[in-house]
Amino acid sequence: MLMRMNSQIDVRHVLPAIRVPTLILHCSGDTRVSVESGQYLAANIAGAKYVELPGRDHIIWAGDVDPLADEIEEFLTGTHREVEPDRVLATVLFTDLVDSTRRAEEMGYRRWRTVLDEHDRIIRREIDHFRGREIKTLGDGFLVTFDGPARAVRCASAIIEALRGLKLDVRCGIHTGEIERKGEDIGGIAVHIAARIAALAEGGQVLVSRTVRDLVAGSHLVFEEQGTHTLKGLGEPMPLFTAMNERGT
Repeated sequence: MLMRMNSQIDVRHVLPAIRVPTLILHCSGDTRVSVESGQYLAANIAGAKYVELPGRDHIIWAGDVDPLADEIEEFLTGTHREVEPDRVLATVLFTDLVDSTRRAEEMGYRRWRTVLDEHDRIIRREIDHFRGREIKTLGDGFLVTFDGPARAVRCASAIIEALRGLKLDVRCGIHTGEIERKGEDIGGIAVHIAARIAALAEGGQVLVSRTVRDLVAGSHLVFEEQGTHTLKGLGEPMPLFTAMNERGT
């Protein structure tokens, strides 16, 4: 009854009397009201601004509301404010299990699944011990952040040492830089750099960027130069270093 009543209301004769700034938003695939109706309003209200948005919803709070809200903000204020991403400085650690496919074939799925569960338990134990934050698992590896690079290096070394008891070979890559927080996930160039450093590491190796090496000066951690490497997406080569444990290996 409400829809029938609305469809019988005709306000076309009062449109020329409107003398205030007017914004008309209409979804191109609106299933209730055709775009011609919105275009008619714009043509008959003096100075009206008509914006056609993608979508098929009629009610303004359905579908993708961000473009609609942006248009309203710009209409009212004259500008559109870009939302600043939530960026923080963090140390990023990637771990990766070496030769996991071959080991799975040798052991069989059931036994390998048990080993993987223990692998995950050990890594999470060390992450908690060194006050890291698990972001997510990546197949046979972990993405973790720390608020200090020294704890990240020590955590990576502890993970490698602890997993030797399961005869598992793990490689780790660490970089410190600005990351972008996306809900429970993270992104940004620092994350990509850490991932590429991890990909260059060998089994049992903690490979770090020069940024990490420089930031932990005075922490009694020892590093060995591994030369300069070209990482995809970076304009210039980056020196990398292996973090050494107390035995110098």
